[in-house]
Amino acid sequence: MTPDALAVPAAGDGRLRHGASLKFFYGPMDCGKSTLALQMNHNHARQGRRGLLLTKLDRSGAAQITSRIGLGRDAIELLDNMDLRDLVRANWAAGERVDYLICDEAQFYTLDQVEQLADLVDCSDVDVYAFGLATDFRSELFPAARRLFELADTVSRLQVEVLCWCGREGNFNARIVGDAVIRHGAQVVIGDTAGECVRYQVMCRRHYRTGDLGPVAPNAGQLRLA
Repeated sequence: MTPDALAVPAAGDGRLRHGASLKFFYGPMDCGKSTLALQMNHNHARQGRRGLLLTKLDRSGAAQITSRIGLGRDAIELLDNMDLRDLVRANWAAGERVDYLICDEAQFYTLDQVEQLADLVDCSDVDVYAFGLATDFRSELFPAARRLFELADTVSRLQVEVLCWCGREGNFNARIVGDAVIRHGAQVVIGDTAGECVRYQVMCRRHYRTGDLGPVAPNAGQLRLA
């Protein structure tokens, strides 16, 4: 498809900028991805820019972007068959500007949707800020995250340190059933970080590989992981 076919008339508020960009922010559970997504939206909105908040399988189970520190905003829940270019066009057709997209839980997007995000940046001057996990419970890249690594103008690992039970830096999102780390099964299974049949725990490489969950159970009351 040609750039002219994809373009949205008068797309985006490009003040003081030289073209839009696609940025991917990633890290393990609990590192503050959704918090940063909400802060990014706040900062842009304060400057008069208008954006759309998108999510997929948020931990709350609702069409929201929620953070583990209690922040939250309503968002558009993406379905696999949704075309993000059509979503932007529909807003423009209704007379509403779209300057940027905040895309939370981006690891769950389809590969086509990641390509559509790149189209919106390149052809419609819409900034895209994507936030998500890089790897799944098997320590393998999510397909959407892999494509974002390949396409994004900038890729940033969030610097908020998440610790394994042993005190080392945690980079692995372990899926746990009962008292065992599980390494096989469907890539996406909704669980909790405490008390559920299926739960998730951030671990260092050593203890992820050995399956050692440590002597202390995870703290109760944590929010669900999507």
